[in-house]
Amino acid sequence: MNTPRKRVVVAGGGTAGWLAATALVRQLSGLIDVTLVESEEIGTVGVGESTIPTIRTFHEFIGVQENDFVRATHATFKLGIGFENWDRLGDHYFHPFGSVGRSTFVADFQHFWLEGRKAGFGGDYGDYSLEQQAAMAGRFGASGDNSLGYAYHLDASAYARFLRGVAEGAGARRVEGRIASVEQDGESGDITALVLASGERIEGDLFIDCTGFRGLLIEQTLKTGFEDWSHWLPTDSAFAVQSEATGDPVPYTRAIAHGEGWRWRIPLQHRVGNGIVYDSNFLSDGEARDRLLQSLDGPPLFEPRLLRFTAGMRKRVWNRNCLSLGLASGFVEPLESTSIHLVMVAVTWLIQNFPFGPDNTAVADWFNARSRHEWEHVRDFIVLHYAMTHRDDTAFWRERAAAAIPDSLAARIQLFREAAIAYQSQDDLFRVDSWVAVLIGQGVWPERHHQLPAMLPKPQLQAALNDLRRNIVGAVERMPSHAARLAQIADETREREVL
Repeated sequence: MNTPRKRVVVAGGGTAGWLAATALVRQLSGLIDVTLVESEEIGTVGVGESTIPTIRTFHEFIGVQENDFVRATHATFKLGIGFENWDRLGDHYFHPFGSVGRSTFVADFQHFWLEGRKAGFGGDYGDYSLEQQAAMAGRFGASGDNSLGYAYHLDASAYARFLRGVAEGAGARRVEGRIASVEQDGESGDITALVLASGERIEGDLFIDCTGFRGLLIEQTLKTGFEDWSHWLPTDSAFAVQSEATGDPVPYTRAIAHGEGWRWRIPLQHRVGNGIVYDSNFLSDGEARDRLLQSLDGPPLFEPRLLRFTAGMRKRVWNRNCLSLGLASGFVEPLESTSIHLVMVAVTWLIQNFPFGPDNTAVADWFNARSRHEWEHVRDFIVLHYAMTHRDDTAFWRERAAAAIPDSLAARIQLFREAAIAYQSQDDLFRVDSWVAVLIGQGVWPERHHQLPAMLPKPQLQAALNDLRRNIVGAVERMPSHAARLAQIADETREREVL
């Protein structure tokens, strides 16, 4: 007996909508029909232009080739994030992707490094990161080098167009139109159809809300509720602007703290993405806009756009027969570039646990619990940057240093402070190396560490650390420059087109 194909309706385009449509039609073709509704009248936020390494796994999942993607989105490579002025004015540290040093089954690398520092020869934690050293040297290895952890900077609008081409080529249907109303079943409350301004009705079995902050389906229709995290993450405003490039793009994102928040700088092949995030209780919009424009290296390409937001998430990201994605599901500020990841991981879970049955209450409950863990884990990691500051030069930073933090984060910090222990569960996005890099970068120094490294003769430990650093230096020297690698991809693409 043939089972009727499930009808999936994606409300809204942009990165979130087209990521969902592409993955669903690529993985579940033959089982579902995918229709995406979007209106050219409604713009998208389009500032999520920095990603984390999970994007590469997702691209493999949906069959996207790296060179095609890099060319279409004007992408550059990203080896981590450089943080400036976060712990103290004038300080800087780096959150690198990939593994740092070499751990053992008994003790993670930071314990060996701390023992080396205690003996006077450990150097900086970042000395043992291939990604950090390559980033600081402006180099990037070939994409076939699996030892290098990296992500991308990308043009968000171009990325959505690229994904649309992939999705439509695989069978997704796009409908142009503004959603005028949402119809619900009178008994169950499930969404049954989207009614467009033209009068056309788009019926479906599962609806995916990608309508941005307004949450047209998940909130305005289903009244799901929102959990406000602004007491932990009070920044509520941002200006974004693109500027002309003035030099070769560096292979990392810059996150530069200012008196009332922070600024981002994201280098693409053809331009630079810039933004300023701030707490409007401490900085006016006019002052923030001027501060951003004064910080640009090149001329702005348009007037800065103002964004308002509240940190937090929906009480249920999956409610009835509606799953929210992207800004419709919530927002944790862009400090660690997690927005696109949160869409990708949710879409992956949806595909793996697609609701083919008539009653999917248990699936939705499980999905919501797993999503909450993911979102709270990301939230804690971002709060860490603010909470552990030693800045006291402005009222904003004094308030952040004194503010209460989630109990889950407080426990992590205390564990590291007492015993240099960082940990990760199987599903955690940020791994041990990331937690250690940011904790150390924010000035959280352990009182003790594992004593296994202390059992090694000091010359043996010093030689091992020296070997690690020497191997990294050699690997970086053999890499082409970041600009040369991008040029190589462009040449390979042109050669393929000629053939």
